[in-house]
Amino acid sequence: MSGKGRDFVIHCAAVSFSLQFDDLMSRPSPLVRRLMAMLEPGVPLEKLAQESAAVTRRHFGHTMRMFAPLYLSNECVNNCSYCGFSRDNAILRTTLTPRQVLQEAQYLHGLGFRNLLLVAGEHPKFVSDGYLQECLDLLKPLIPGLAIEVGPMEDDQYAEIVAHGAEGLVVYQETYDLETYRTLHTAGPKKNFPWRLDCPERAYAGGFRRIGIGALFGLSGWKREAQALATHLEYLLKHCWKSQLTVAFPRMRPYAGNYQYTPDEKLFLSDVALLRLITAFRICFPTVGIVLSTREPADLRDALVPLGVTHMSAGARTEPGGYTGAGSEDLHLTTKGRRVELSEKTGCEKATEQFRINDQRSAAEIEVMLRAKSMDPVWKDWDEAILAPA
Repeated sequence: MSGKGRDFVIHCAAVSFSLQFDDLMSRPSPLVRRLMAMLEPGVPLEKLAQESAAVTRRHFGHTMRMFAPLYLSNECVNNCSYCGFSRDNAILRTTLTPRQVLQEAQYLHGLGFRNLLLVAGEHPKFVSDGYLQECLDLLKPLIPGLAIEVGPMEDDQYAEIVAHGAEGLVVYQETYDLETYRTLHTAGPKKNFPWRLDCPERAYAGGFRRIGIGALFGLSGWKREAQALATHLEYLLKHCWKSQLTVAFPRMRPYAGNYQYTPDEKLFLSDVALLRLITAFRICFPTVGIVLSTREPADLRDALVPLGVTHMSAGARTEPGGYTGAGSEDLHLTTKGRRVELSEKTGCEKATEQFRINDQRSAAEIEVMLRAKSMDPVWKDWDEAILAPA
């Protein structure tokens, strides 16, 4: 198929939400209007927090699902101005072999993790040709809860990934503002806004039982992002209701190419605003999981634990080989997506992280914190044997 023909198919396939997006945003539902009203300063924050905590206990009890990201590759063909893996960033890159991925997973398994999120940049040369399937085949006997956060795929490709053991998919739209999206994404397949917007529906058609969405706060006005995210979530609850849904509100962090990152005051999501977002989403979407990553500082994460959060990462690393040093022997640069060997190696280099985490505590330290708050960390909540015939 020609490039133009494929573009047409990509644009027309599975575009249910993207075709309705503008209309849904211009005529918000009663639920979305209710949520947006909760974000206004006049609504007492203490009242929101109390109601959110009560709703969370009613639907999730005193549990916290634990997971860890496992980065497979920081190669990428996209230019995204806010991401450390951006194609034109002069960073140290590597792609782990499937056996090295297993090595990283074994380390995390030893810490107690049974839920892993496999993360990779979007590069068809390095993360393709059965690579993900081979990684999943190796991890499946060890890790029952496997999710992926990689470049968007067709629904038949997702079905194949599910058949190899993945049960969850995470895809963040980054920003729901089309003009901002176009400005930030200057090269690569990620430029296709509707293709990414409809990714959760294709994943659902492919058979994923968990689907996570979110926006990267700090790229555009946070209230409009919140409205779009709520609109998307409400749509998915109606159309992808067989899957468990989660939502996340990651905030911009320093990253390769901009380690001196200073938030734009006009776009920045403050701690108070983040608290409003979490409590409002919990009250309006009582059964949806809410994810809080190590992007946030330890004291804030601790404070948010009882107020609506249901999923937490711990001891996270955001570079391939970050847990065991795997892949460091194959470090290289890339120029316009092509591999360039290092002129010399000192032996102490490591792959570059996607962004700097904030909460540096280990999994064991997070567990102690949770138990001190009368919370039960849940390391395993799924096993394929559940669906096996008797």
